[in-house]
Amino acid sequence: MKSSAAAESLPRLTAGERTRQSILDVAVDLASVEGLDGLTIGRLATELDMSKSGLFAHFGSKEELQLATIEAAKHRFAAEVVAPALKAKRGLPRLSALCKEWIGYGQDSVFPGGCFFAAAAAEFDSRPGLVRDRIAEAMDQWIDMLRIAVRKAIEEGDLLSSIDSEQLAFEINAMLMAANFDFQLHDDKKAFDRAKKGIDRLLHHASA
Repeated sequence: MKSSAAAESLPRLTAGERTRQSILDVAVDLASVEGLDGLTIGRLATELDMSKSGLFAHFGSKEELQLATIEAAKHRFAAEVVAPALKAKRGLPRLSALCKEWIGYGQDSVFPGGCFFAAAAAEFDSRPGLVRDRIAEAMDQWIDMLRIAVRKAIEEGDLLSSIDSEQLAFEINAMLMAANFDFQLHDDKKAFDRAKKGIDRLLHHASA
């Protein structure tokens, strides 16, 4: 069977890139459980049964490894939450899809330790530096996505024009974060159902 032109145009990963990607898949899972600060070259080498020198060929320092892990986590989040939600129609359907996909992402433990970014934010929120900045940037991008989705829903006439997009996005995200917290800390199996009910109520009251 012949490959499509689009498929043929996609760049192929080199062996080194594939190895780096595999390493980061493990690093993301490990960091989501043990924290980014516990993610060292030595710890990862033990987990992968690799030599430290082999890992140093891909990541020259602990910070470089942490930053690459955050980037890999962003790609996984985008694939699991953002990409499916963007298939929904612009307006309230897309806003609802973003919430639905995030809840599914939390329930399905896409990251073994729960939401990677919620855990990383709690770990680094009072620790200035490049790692903290990258985590904040990722969280800001998610909130911006919610804000934009709310504004588009207002433009489409799905939500009341009086709705404060900043406030609604904040409240939606707060419910998602609370559900992740209860699910992880208390093993509350109903946490995400409560978040869904709360978000549905918010959107119902905001609907035009």
